[in-house]
Amino acid sequence: MGDPLQNRLPPLVLVLGLGIAMWLVAPANPVTPLLRTGLALAAVLASVVFMGPALRAFVQAGTTVDPVNIDRASVLVTDGIYRMTRNPMYVAMALWLVAWALWLGGALVWAGPVFLVLWLDLFQIRPEERAMAAQFGAPYLAYKSRVRRWL
Repeated sequence: MGDPLQNRLPPLVLVLGLGIAMWLVAPANPVTPLLRTGLALAAVLASVVFMGPALRAFVQAGTTVDPVNIDRASVLVTDGIYRMTRNPMYVAMALWLVAWALWLGGALVWAGPVFLVLWLDLFQIRPEERAMAAQFGAPYLAYKSRVRRWL
């Protein structure tokens, strides 16, 4: 039996929880400078560039987007955005929190995106990689050797 933390917390729930925590520790600064606003919007747009094609590829392939039940994956998706990163949905989630941190301002809020990346890497992506290797074998291992985990 694996670590009970692995694959049990849906990443979107984690993103929402971290977003709330970031808001709670953010400085009371109602004015967000124009540069920070622009950078936050750029990060949001970048997240859409990753999330949109990733979701579309999974839907078109007819496989699950549920990261908690990895064993339901029915197709190895390696085309489109998946040629650039093995985890575009997680890249998008990290970019959402980067955008939120930029918007909120302050140093402490940056713990949110850092925590998300570390958590996903350890408790979500590594178990997913083990499951994918077990389910898809050599084609997955070849894909894994060609494409980076993040960017």
